[in-house]
Amino acid sequence: MTQEKTWSQRFEGSLHPAIAEFNASIGFDIELIEYDITGSIAHAQMLAKTGIILPEEGEQIVAGLEEIRQEYRSGRFNPTIDAEDVHFAVERRLTEIIGDVGKKLHTARSRNDQVGTDTRLYLRHQIREIRRLLREFQTALLDLAEPNLETLIPGYTHLQRAQPLSLAHHLLAYFEMAQRDWERLGDVYQRVDICPLGSGALAGTTFPIDRHYTAELLGFSKVYANSLDGVSDRDFAIEFLAAASIIMMHLSRLCEEVILWASEEFRFVTLKDSCATGSSIMPQKKNPDVPELVRGKTGRVFGHLQALLVLMKGLPLAYNKDLQEDKEALFDAVKTVKTSVQAMTILLQEGMEFRSQRLAAAVTEDFSNATDVADYLAKKGVPFREAYNLVGKVVKTSLAAGKLLKDLSLAEWQELHPAFDADIYEAIAPRQVVAARNSYGGTGFAQVQTALQNSRALLGS
Repeated sequence: MTQEKTWSQRFEGSLHPAIAEFNASIGFDIELIEYDITGSIAHAQMLAKTGIILPEEGEQIVAGLEEIRQEYRSGRFNPTIDAEDVHFAVERRLTEIIGDVGKKLHTARSRNDQVGTDTRLYLRHQIREIRRLLREFQTALLDLAEPNLETLIPGYTHLQRAQPLSLAHHLLAYFEMAQRDWERLGDVYQRVDICPLGSGALAGTTFPIDRHYTAELLGFSKVYANSLDGVSDRDFAIEFLAAASIIMMHLSRLCEEVILWASEEFRFVTLKDSCATGSSIMPQKKNPDVPELVRGKTGRVFGHLQALLVLMKGLPLAYNKDLQEDKEALFDAVKTVKTSVQAMTILLQEGMEFRSQRLAAAVTEDFSNATDVADYLAKKGVPFREAYNLVGKVVKTSLAAGKLLKDLSLAEWQELHPAFDADIYEAIAPRQVVAARNSYGGTGFAQVQTALQNSRALLGS
């Protein structure tokens, strides 16, 4: 028996099996089934409230939809490709359960505004989940930063040793990035939280619907003011993918640092067995799989953003079948971001350990205190640019002699400039170099302590 399709009897022939498979979205939009049921319940309640269907019909439809929800959750409802998409699968099953009353559900509604509503309901939920995961990630950063307030780590610019830092300060930089991510998703949420239901196929409907009531039932803060825009807008999905891409970019930066830190060249961290793997041929290896995978998955999310931008750039109003292609990109990006944030949180919590002795040694084996020599002279009245040039010469001659600045004798210092005194050694000691940078937002211990307290308070708010 040929399965009835969602469209009218205008067509005489049946769809080619390969085209039917190509056309179907049930393979991936089943992800929306719970949201589709929720949206349909609200639609049925609105139809009953406005008198478009009888109250008892509305109750039958709602009960049938809840039965489908339970069937799906228990694994008893598994629509196949003949259903074409999740919307028709639900409507067809509803009719099987409650009879012809089920056919009234689609009154004053199109699949165009239906799928738009489902997608927004899905994305609202996922944004809330990702924001929760970001808070857990931030907590893990804080938990790692707080005991490392006075642990020093080399700071870099151009991947060259620059100035020593508090390790907590370094970790808090990623806390700030995650905070922007959390806030950015909250901003995106406002554009997701607009209800298109009632826009119909593109022009609204002749039925006396109450769009604001439906939006209220679904918890939307607004409704689309233009039906054409309501069914064809995917700005909210593009914005989400942009925000997701930035989250992944931030994670990838941290991943790159962890990968470097775990290398034999740096040896700043030790990877624990819970978050690393070995080589199939080299028994000495311990590979940083978690950060490498997250770094790799970042490009995947970037690709989804680019794909949706290209998808949308040439679409005339209103709905076009092209828009079916937004689902897999959106679903995959959501899954990728969630699992990546979770993986990095676990890595911070239990997957790596900083090598404090190596870090302590690292900040004493370079010229990252050279700026402090220039600052020292400037505070004694030497013009900074003159002091800067003098220190450059000192570094050059020290390198030639195989010495570090701390190895110069007081006589050598005073030969360079009479302003130098015995206190130069304290001024260029790594701990003092860090402590002295007490400007707001700097790496000075007092500033970092305040930043830790403010960050902890932010998470508790």
